Order: sequence, then structure tokens, then C-alpha cells
Amino acid sequence: MKIIREFKAFAMKGNVIDMAVGIIIGAAFGKIVTSIVNDIIMPPIGLLVGGVNFTDLKIVMKAATETHPAVTLNYGSFLQVCFDFLIVAFAVFIVIKAIISTKKKAEVASVAPPAIPNECINLK
Repeated sequence: MKIIREFKAFAMKGNVIDMAVGIIIGAAFGKIVTSIVNDIIMPPIGLLVGGVNFTDLKIVMKAATETHPAVTLNYGSFLQVCFDFLIVAFAVFIVIKAIISTKKKAEVASVAPPAIPNECINLK
């Protein structure tokens, strides 16, 4: 029973809950980015390189037979996933940079200038 209490205490900590929320939001964000890459970014790039759909790029290692499908090296799918990763990484970089900038501005605004004692003010 002790292990159940320890697990409950662990699972109810704020960091674990924050992490769970972050993972769920991250998964949803990943779907949005995948759609942006597949539906908005890649079609113009494919058009620029001659109408190529990157996910269709592959090397046939063994041709298909009547009983077996072709054995292919699908490097186009790999390229697509790499583009997805780069865009997600860049988006996360921009978000973190904005958060850090906002925190720095809040820290500067919250620091009040030191008060000058009356005896230091020289009124002649």
C-alpha cells in the first residue's frame, strides 16, 4: 500500500500535471504543424522542384511480383518528417524566445529605482 501512496503523491505533483498538459498540447500542435507542412509548405516546394511530391520519392530495391509487393527505400517520407521537425523546432524556438523576452521585460518593470534618502539631496 505504501507504493500506491507514493505513486499518488508523485502523480499529483504540479510538475507531473504540467508535463501531461504539455504533452497533450504538444501532440495537438504537432498535428497542426504536420498539416501546415503537408498542405501549405510542401506543395509550392514540390512545384518548384518539378511537381515532385516528397512522400512519393523512393528507391525500388526489389520489384514487385505477383505474390509480393515491391521492397522500397522511402526516403521521401523521411524528408517529409525532417521538414516537419525543423518547422516544429523553429516554432518552439520562437515561442521560447518570446516567453524569455516577456519575462525579461516583466523583471525590468518590477525593479523599482532605489529611493534617495533626504539627507543625500543637496538643495542650495
